[in-house]
Amino acid sequence: MQISKAVFPVAGFGTRFLPATKAMPKELLPIVDKPLIQYAAEEAIAAGIDTLIFVTGRNKRAIEDHFDANNELETMLRAKGKDVQADMVRNIIPEGVECIFVRQAEQLGLGHAVLCAERAVGKVPFAVLLADDFLTDYEAGVTTDLAHAFARSGKSQLSVMEVDELDISKYGVVVPNRSGAGIAGLVEKPEVNDAPSNLASIGRYVLTPDIFDTLRGLSAGSGGEIQLADAINNHAQRGAVETVRLNGKRFDCGSVDGFIQASNHEYQKRLAI
Repeated sequence: MQISKAVFPVAGFGTRFLPATKAMPKELLPIVDKPLIQYAAEEAIAAGIDTLIFVTGRNKRAIEDHFDANNELETMLRAKGKDVQADMVRNIIPEGVECIFVRQAEQLGLGHAVLCAERAVGKVPFAVLLADDFLTDYEAGVTTDLAHAFARSGKSQLSVMEVDELDISKYGVVVPNRSGAGIAGLVEKPEVNDAPSNLASIGRYVLTPDIFDTLRGLSAGSGGEIQLADAINNHAQRGAVETVRLNGKRFDCGSVDGFIQASNHEYQKRLAI
């Protein structure tokens, strides 16, 4: 089955980037000249997805404005002969792609944010993309890899990568399956000595719609929040989850250091062209 819908949880406050994020969503911070969220949206569209569902919160209206048409700006640019820039503004979202905005009134965790998108998703498999995970240097796109893997097996798919031991407690960590096919579980932010492997789940997923029923039945987990990792762990224990190794490079743009590294990496690529 073709994956046609993607969920983007973008309701967070972005406190690590204050004061820049006091009035501007973190997801609109630019990597060179393009916002983080646009890179993620383009990755989803490249995978054949035509419905982008943004789970937003207070002070996130600018994300909706970014993906909306701006006829006044386009007209002004064309009047000044700046057709390249005008085309850039017009083509942020291609024809045939729809944007839906859903409000997460209270931040109760990533699992809760995904659950807020249930009505917009419906009863079909869907992708989840976390814009903080900036993925680059892989033209096919990680979401495309996940969609292809799902088409082969019909099971939920996680993008995973090897992580240094000292950083493992920052991630959801894969519990390997003895047979080597699929995974046996997913542990959210384990201590180094308790980590079941060095394989970490990063911010790209393809999930089956029964994940919503699982999320509804969860109690608060790590940090007092509804954790998506706990729901995925439930499904993995039933043999319903597989993993796809990350291709390309990944930068954690939820941190200032990762954001600067990503910006420098992309800028150096521009200079090399």
